[in-house]
Amino acid sequence: MFDFLKKFNKDEAGITALETAIILIAFIVVASVFAYTILSAGTASTERGQEAIYAGLEEVQSSMEIKGAVIAQTSTAGADATVESLVFTVGSVAGGEPIDLTDTTGENSVVIGYRDATQFENGLDWTVEWVVPADGTQTDELLDPGELAQITVDVSALGLSSNTDFDLEIKPPSGAVIQVNRTTPAFIDLVTELH
Repeated sequence: MFDFLKKFNKDEAGITALETAIILIAFIVVASVFAYTILSAGTASTERGQEAIYAGLEEVQSSMEIKGAVIAQTSTAGADATVESLVFTVGSVAGGEPIDLTDTTGENSVVIGYRDATQFENGLDWTVEWVVPADGTQTDELLDPGELAQITVDVSALGLSSNTDFDLEIKPPSGAVIQVNRTTPAFIDLVTELH
C-alpha cells in the first residue's frame, strides 16, 4: 500500500508563487479592460439618452400659450350668421424660446389649422397685431418673453355657423401644438366670446 501512495507523491508538480502572481495579474488586467469598456459604453449611452430626453422635452413643452378669450367676429348678427374671423392673444410661456410670428403676408413659420365635424383646413390666413411689445416698440416679428400678440384668423371661407364644435391648431416651428377647442353659440353676435 505504501508503494501505491509513493506513486502519488513522486509525480507531484505544483504552481509556484511567481506563476500564481502572473496569472492573477493577467486576470486583473483583462478585468480592468472589460470594466473600462463597459463604463465607456455606459457613459456614451447616458449622454445619448440625455440628448434624447432634452430633445423630447423641447418638442413637448409649449413655447407660447393663449392669454385670454377667443373671440368670434362677424358682420351680421343672428342665428344664421357665419363667423368671419377668430381673434385671440398669445404670449410666451415662462422660459420659452422666442417664436417667429411673421404672419401669412410674409414668410410665416407658425401654421394655423381648422377642423370641425365636416372639414379640415390647414394653413389658414392670419395676421398679427402687437398688443404689448417688450421694449415699447416692435422692431422684429419675434414673440419674446413679456410680449403679447393678437392673432386674427380668417375663417370666412369655412362657413363656421352657430352650434358648431371646432378646433384650431396653432403649430409653432418648435414646441408643442396648441389646441383651441371651442363651440359657437346658437345666436352669434357681431363680437362673441367663445367657450
